[in-house]
Amino acid sequence: MAEKIIIATDKAPQAIGTYSQAVKVGSTVYLSGQIPLDPKTMTMVSDDFAEQVVQVFENLTAVCEAAGGRMSDIVKLSIFLTDLSHFATVNEIMSRYFQQPYPARAAIGVKELPKGSLVEMDGIMEI
Repeated sequence: MAEKIIIATDKAPQAIGTYSQAVKVGSTVYLSGQIPLDPKTMTMVSDDFAEQVVQVFENLTAVCEAAGGRMSDIVKLSIFLTDLSHFATVNEIMSRYFQQPYPARAAIGVKELPKGSLVEMDGIMEI
């Protein structure tokens, strides 16, 4: 089995459980779910949905960079939403972070997320 390299950065929220921010195996990086926590205060950035989405993308960006990659290296993105009616907002904000070709993506409606977050995202990056 290939060596597992743990990715960690103080530019994204610290893990709040028994997981790593990301794990690299070979050239693949598995990004753990990010919620809209401010990495400095470890508190929710805002109650505003759009601001939460931006913070999640910023957190993912920080972890990608810590792993030696960029957001454009994400090949699979999963988005978890407590209200799927916000999906258009996610698309608009996502267009600020990704250009074509876009990653494969799933949007999943869920009942609730950690710390009362309205959105969480995880992904797989190939570098």
